[in-house]
Amino acid sequence: MTSANPTSAAVSNEQIGGLRRFNLVMGVLHLLSGAAMWLIGNDFHLQVSSFTLNGPPGTPLSDGEFFEALSFPLAFWTAMFLFLSAAAHLTMATFGFSFYRSELIAGRNRLRWFEYSLSATLMIVLIGAVSGVTDAAALIAIAGANVSMILFGWLMEMANRPGQPVWWTPFWFGCVAGIVPWLAIGTSVALSVSEADDGGPPGFVYGILVTIFVMFNCFAINQWLQYRGRGRWAEYAFGERVYIWLSLIAKSLLAWQIFANTLIE
Repeated sequence: MTSANPTSAAVSNEQIGGLRRFNLVMGVLHLLSGAAMWLIGNDFHLQVSSFTLNGPPGTPLSDGEFFEALSFPLAFWTAMFLFLSAAAHLTMATFGFSFYRSELIAGRNRLRWFEYSLSATLMIVLIGAVSGVTDAAALIAIAGANVSMILFGWLMEMANRPGQPVWWTPFWFGCVAGIVPWLAIGTSVALSVSEADDGGPPGFVYGILVTIFVMFNCFAINQWLQYRGRGRWAEYAFGERVYIWLSLIAKSLLAWQIFANTLIE
């Protein structure tokens, strides 16, 4: 599906210089936030489970058993998605700036999508784990669907050049892939609420689900506005700056909500 609406206008040298400084500042903020998270968090671990039927297909589930596949320190991995963003921003502002500049001139940023494929995927896996999704296979599937969403975002930018008609198919496919992890997590939470005697996950989990779901969708809205060329989004540089703000806000919200409720000493 294509649209006659042009993609965002090219980025000026002045805008590129401003984005370089902005990435440097945001990289430092992510780095400091991640360091604080890691240093002052406790040793709280989350378990990842698996299930065996103890028999051939069709064996009653009651004959099977759950077992712990592994556990991981929540503070470290919460800090890690902040560190991944810090590394990406600092790379774009320093030794990777030449490549970053060429990407902006072309109306894209593959470095952003590469970083999102790591940091946003780690975020959604941690959200699933905190929400009660413990099965290893389910967490892997959630991660895979999220990576697919990010790669469709990458493809959207690669396929559409400034001043040309917009091919929207990658965007809509990305929306389909992106809703899958939230459906999986939402289903798990709903089932736990209906089956658990204590009412399901603690209250802060619902706060995480609502706020981060809204933030994830803001990324899609930002890309939609870029390629519709609406208002200030007609300039690619403005949409790039919004991506950077969204990244900081979403990661900070998730990190500090987890910290305040599970990692504080």
